[in-house]
Amino acid sequence: MNLKIRKEILLEKLNYVGKALSNKNLIPSLSGIKFELTEKGLMLICSDDDIVIKSFIPKQNILVINHLGNIILPGKYILEIIKKIPTDIITIETDGSIVLIKTNTSEYSLNGMDNSEYPQYNFDLTKYPVLIDKTILNNIINQTSFAISHQESRPILTGLNFNLENNLLEVTGTDSYRLAKKTVKINSQTKDKINIVIPGKNLIELTKILEDIEEEIEIHILNNNVLFKFNDILFQSRLLNGTYPNVSNLIPSDFELELLLDATEFYNMIDRTSLLSEKNIVQLIVEKQEIIMSSDSQEVGKVEERMLLKHSQTKNIKISFNAKYMMEALKSLQSKEILLLINNDIKPIIIKAPQNDTLIQLVLPIKTY
Repeated sequence: MNLKIRKEILLEKLNYVGKALSNKNLIPSLSGIKFELTEKGLMLICSDDDIVIKSFIPKQNILVINHLGNIILPGKYILEIIKKIPTDIITIETDGSIVLIKTNTSEYSLNGMDNSEYPQYNFDLTKYPVLIDKTILNNIINQTSFAISHQESRPILTGLNFNLENNLLEVTGTDSYRLAKKTVKINSQTKDKINIVIPGKNLIELTKILEDIEEEIEIHILNNNVLFKFNDILFQSRLLNGTYPNVSNLIPSDFELELLLDATEFYNMIDRTSLLSEKNIVQLIVEKQEIIMSSDSQEVGKVEERMLLKHSQTKNIKISFNAKYMMEALKSLQSKEILLLINNDIKPIIIKAPQNDTLIQLVLPIKTY
């Protein structure tokens, strides 16, 4: 393999595939990035065996192609070298398993690995992919992924459930103590109903790449994988096996109390109140025209905050919840005002924006007696 290329072009693609680098792999070759130079251009592949990212540089973006070939380069080092090389033009050439990276002022030599040691990944595309706007997909992931579980005892809850029928997409994340559900209409129609679960941590990695992308995203759903295609990049993730729990019945339809609150004021109130909480639990009391929020610690002390309500309430209620869960739910809504919907100290608390049911956050109350 022998080519000459501009630094910024190579570095951009290396940064994309480098999101899949991991030092924890049992397979040595997966610590590397696969370079494959063909007559069409340069293909880069990186995987941690959970996600696979493939990027392509077409031949018109390569200055010179002298010899075709392929090799696996140690990912950590090739990324650092390309980042820190001060000149714009880079020559990469192989001599057996040795790779030389040259500029007009420097030369680096890296030990590569044979291409045959790298796992073979299938990047087949479906005939009718789901099409979705990049900003919409980013928002969906950001507004739901924080609610997934990080406990491997229930693997299915470590993922986000994508449920698509016709053009209505519903995405849900839950750890069984809280829930986030986002519903959007997309322009893409599907013949069959889609119900898949994608590991949440993989989707969070996807959002890091999507920050620099402007075009529409293609979603190709395969038997055991899902593939996101955009901007000469293929991002493939495994799917989680199992049946995602039916959460539709968890969200109450009627409520004893509906409180319209300033989102920032309520968020800051929870933040201050939880400062002295031993287990991040705060208590909320609604009395007529005010909210009283408190927490206490036998070792540290007690804090109490009060907020006036816009409307007087006919029903008093006392309820406790996890402050961190509530604050993350509030942050995801991105709304100046929020509706806090409560029944009692047993049924779930619902948080949403006024006149907007596309994003619903649910937090279970905590018994403190």
